[in-house]
Parts: sequence; structure tokens; C-alpha cells
Amino acid sequence: MGVKQKTLTVLIGTTLAAGLTSPAFGSTAATGAHSPALVAAAPGSGTSVVEWNRELITILSDPKAQPSTVHPTRSFALLQAAEYDAVASVTRTDPAYLFSVPAPQGASADAAADQAAHDVLVALYPAERAGVDQQLSGQLSAIPDGPGKQAGTGVGAAVAGRLISLRSDDGSSVTPPPFSPGTAAGDYRPTPPDFPAPVFTNWGSVKPFVLTSGSQFRPAAPPAVGTAEYAAALNEVKSLGSKTSTTRTADQTAAANFWAAAPVWNVWNQVAQDLVTSQNTSLEQAVKVFARLDLSLADTAIAMYDAKYAYHVWRPVTAIRLGDTHYNPGIVGDPNWTPLLPTAPDPSYPGAHGALSQAAATTLAGFYGAQHQLTVTSKGVTRTFAGFQDAATEAWLSRIWSGQHTSIDNRAGQQLGTQVAEFVATHF
Repeated sequence: MGVKQKTLTVLIGTTLAAGLTSPAFGSTAATGAHSPALVAAAPGSGTSVVEWNRELITILSDPKAQPSTVHPTRSFALLQAAEYDAVASVTRTDPAYLFSVPAPQGASADAAADQAAHDVLVALYPAERAGVDQQLSGQLSAIPDGPGKQAGTGVGAAVAGRLISLRSDDGSSVTPPPFSPGTAAGDYRPTPPDFPAPVFTNWGSVKPFVLTSGSQFRPAAPPAVGTAEYAAALNEVKSLGSKTSTTRTADQTAAANFWAAAPVWNVWNQVAQDLVTSQNTSLEQAVKVFARLDLSLADTAIAMYDAKYAYHVWRPVTAIRLGDTHYNPGIVGDPNWTPLLPTAPDPSYPGAHGALSQAAATTLAGFYGAQHQLTVTSKGVTRTFAGFQDAATEAWLSRIWSGQHTSIDNRAGQQLGTQVAEFVATHF
């Protein structure tokens, strides 16, 4: 790919903002509505892939769509992997992700992708079948009737059924065991103001999509909370991330709120949607972009939670409020310190925004080049970035400015996201 600079405008509207389905990022009321395709995709176009991706985001805007113990990145990975293997089974121009199924000559790759997407979403969200059926009908209406269309839908159905069956015992449905908070300095424990139970405590043991295990790239242990390095990192958060900070700039406050407005995996899928749409991407290229992006995000989530619960590091709000217990002479405690935004209910190390955004930026830069200007608008706020890396960097910095993470958390997250994305790119 070349590195010629281009401008991409991403509008993250109400559907995206409503996609806060994970307890780690808050929740909103369900919209109860599906967003039908704007137009039926022309055969050979990547538009249909974008529409199915949007449909999943719409479904996930209902916090009751799936159990709160199932991470949404799994659904994105299943959707995109099914579309990719359905198209690869027909075209045979790219190697399969997991498997190919027999495809008669003349089978429609578009019909295969649409049927695979439909069947995955129905399997994952049977209560949403009416809206998903409507989406399929609209997409298939653009494909001429005949043996090719019929053969394509058969290929898509076979791929989806096989993929769902293969992932049925991946550990995602296991009920997480109760979490016992630690009491020693540095141990994670639920955070104020509501002290919720930690989420996704077992997600690190879910079978990855491409990695060999969730611990494959587990970062090294963080510096102990009694060290000077930890004191410096925590004091930075104490100053910049306080709700009443006088050192955080207005722009940093805006960025903190911006990156917390929607699940970060939704944001990066929205970026991919607009890339595919604005460049009139082909069906074959579109399924490849989304599959690699969402397999990377899903495996990063697994690896991230493996590390979080391996090290169970407390959050900055806990560390700052307990500073006067003298676990570190470089930290002055403040029992009333409050972060700009409520703390996500899981351990601090490594940082989620750092890991997931780095995985996404690394993946998209591999397709579109590093210098690809992004203008992203959410809830009336517009932010512009010179490239994917700039956006990812601001995403993880925003977690310092919101009082969520230290720079130690963020560096580990960046490293992890890069390693996962690079592994996925070379093994898929």
C-alpha cells in the first residue's frame, strides 16, 4: 500500500454512541430499532460488508442483546470471519481463514457473504431475527436470481454453520467464578463510587481466533507499586486525571470524553466502514479488511484480560486514595480524589484503549498506509488525526486524562496490541 495522505471523515452518530454494551464502558437504553441498508449493495462491492457490520453495532446497542459476560469483540470476529471464508470459498483467490467449503462454478460471492453474515447474527442473536432477515432480503435483492445466487447462499450457510459449531466450545459461555479482591498494596479491588464487581474475569481463558493462547504475548509484570517509577506514573494521573484538575487542558478534557463516548472497538469498526465506503472497496478486499481488524481486536481483548487478571493491579483511584498508607514514599494520598470519568470495572494493567486501539491502528495502517488523515466526529465534537497511529495514541493518552490508567498501563497495552495485530497479519 502507498502512503499518500488522504482524508477520511468518520461520523460516529447515535447508533455508535449507543453501542455501550460492555459493563466496562457503561450502558445505554436499547433503541429497539434496526438500521436497514441505505441501498442494496451492487454485486462485487464491499458496501454489503459495511451494512452487516453496522447491523451488528445496532444489535449491540441493546445491552440485553447478549450476556454481559460475553465480550462484543467475539461477535465482530465471528461475523467477519464467516463473510471472509464464504467469499474465499467462492473466489479461491485468497487462502481461507479456517476452512473452505465446496462452491459450484458460478456461485455468487456476494450471496455467500450475505448469507454467512445473516446466519451468524441469527445464531448469536435469535431474538433479532426479524431485523436480520430484513437486512438479508434487502442485500439479496440486488443479486440476479438464478443458480449462482442459490449456490452462493448455500456456501454462506455452510460456512456460518461450521464456524458457529467450531466456536461453540471456545469458553465464552463459561460462567465466570466469583472474584475475590486482594488486600495488599497494589491488589485490584472494586472502585468507587458504586464498587461494581469486575467484568470478564475469565475472558483471558477463551480460545483465541488466531493466537495460540491468551497468554502468548502476556506483558512482563509491571513495576511494583512501591517503586519510584510507579510513583511518577501515578502522580501524573493524580494531576491530569482528577475531576477538578487544573493541569489538564481543555483539549485533553475533550479528548477524554470523546474516547469514552463509545466502545473503542465500535469506533475502529466505524473507521473501517468509512474507509471501505469512501474508496469503493471491492467485496474481496472489504471482507479481508474487516476480518483482519476484528480478529485482531477479538484476540487483543482475550490477551488483555489474560494479563489484567494475571497481575490484578489496582486502579489509580484506589492507589491515590490509599496513598497515605505509606506503601510508596513518593505518593501523597488523597482520600477524596475522584477521576474525571468513572473507573471501568476491571484491573488497570494493561490498558484496554491502548491495547485495542493499537491493534486496530496497526491493522489498518497495514492496508491503507500510515499517513491517512482521519477526521472523526462524535456528538458534535470533531477531532482530526494525521494517521492511524495518532488516533491510537490519543486514545490511550485519554485514559490518563480521564483518570483511568497510568502510562505504565498504556505502554503495556500498546505493546500487546501491536504484537497481536502483527501476529494476526502474518498468520491470516
